[in-house]
Amino acid sequence: MAIKQDYYEVLGVPRNASDEEIKRAFRKLAFQYHPDRNRESGAEQKFKEVNEAFQVLSNPEKRNMYDRYGRVDVDGGFQDFGFGGLGDIFESFWDGFGTIFGRTGQRGPQKGDSLQTNLTLSFEEAVFGCEKEVEVSRIESCPSCHGTGSKPGINPETCPDCRGNGQVRRVQQSIFGRYTSTTTCSRCGGIGAVIRDPCSQCRGRGLIKAKRKISVTIPAGVDDGYRLRIDREGSAGAYGGPPGDLYVAFSVKSHSLFHRNGSDILLELPINFAQAALGDELRVPSLDGKVDLKIPPGTQNGKTFRCKGKGIPSLDGRGRGDLLVKILIATPQHLDKNQRRIFEELAKVLPRTEPPPDA
Repeated sequence: MAIKQDYYEVLGVPRNASDEEIKRAFRKLAFQYHPDRNRESGAEQKFKEVNEAFQVLSNPEKRNMYDRYGRVDVDGGFQDFGFGGLGDIFESFWDGFGTIFGRTGQRGPQKGDSLQTNLTLSFEEAVFGCEKEVEVSRIESCPSCHGTGSKPGINPETCPDCRGNGQVRRVQQSIFGRYTSTTTCSRCGGIGAVIRDPCSQCRGRGLIKAKRKISVTIPAGVDDGYRLRIDREGSAGAYGGPPGDLYVAFSVKSHSLFHRNGSDILLELPINFAQAALGDELRVPSLDGKVDLKIPPGTQNGKTFRCKGKGIPSLDGRGRGDLLVKILIATPQHLDKNQRRIFEELAKVLPRTEPPPDA
């Protein structure tokens, strides 16, 4: 999915909103966030977002492409949308900001959208790393026309309205004097060229939607929620720009024995009263197989022993965490006659534990 705010959400309208509803919502938000009226932090950025959303949703061709593909290339300038009711002063400021923030000349290269996909790993795959394959849907340059949008062998023609610049200039008189604004050419959409004979595969768009399987090398030590970036595996860029990136977000399954705590892993080890009182030597599981663990006499419930270097590999390749073995003294629930007799004899010689007196 493309990592970009939804234009309909920006304007606060449903996806089936009419042109008039879109214009009305835009007028309200543009007046609210106009930088010359709203000096709050973030107002100018919100004003740009509202303008960008309106540029797309008020244009039938751009709106159709956005609805189908989830993206469309938008010029960063502010346009004159030709509706009244905001007053001459607001109109003059509107055109002035088109000159301040707008681009001049033909559109430059634009990086493609970044995408994200989710991948579930087993505990061992996350710990030791692995190779996986993910499938993504992305926008790619048309292989038939190589992104020109024109039929193979036929080059696009220079736009007669903007003469290849991608933008047109307009001079307007207001109460503050003459203002010159630069807006995207409506005929070529800012490309600077028009397509007389469109490519049959992409229908003149220069882009197609495709599904691709991509091999992912997962480093050792990734955790639940970790995101891996794969350069240039996102959607194709526009006007010769580079592709976006692909982000792979991981979900890691739980393990039947081990619990992860950063780069350490925790193992809860049940032992009986005799093992805790007299001590013992055990072979306990780890990520690398069985390891020796010495339990000293008098070990208490909850005591934790550390096995160095038996935990999770560090993502930066600098060593590993530890295996933490937490002792749980298991109380027998069912005793036979002989076991009960032994415990009764033991109870006679062990000091009796009394509850603390009242405060």
